[in-house]
Amino acid sequence: MENIIIGRVYKHFKGNLYKVIGFAKHSETLEDMVVYQPLKTGDNWVRPVSMWNETVDEKGTHRFTLVE
Repeated sequence: MENIIIGRVYKHFKGNLYKVIGFAKHSETLEDMVVYQPLKTGDNWVRPVSMWNETVDEKGTHRFTLVE
């Protein structure tokens, strides 16, 4: 599993850029969540860590990739 770094920018496989704001727990399932913002809008979004780190196709493309 890739380390997710707070304050860093990640590129979604579809091309948009997002900044990781922090982490949270789902209130009912206690699942770990990533809190992030699209750079274009600044809205807050959450996504399960497991989904953040997953591959999206048979080629091994990651859903999010750290922007260096």
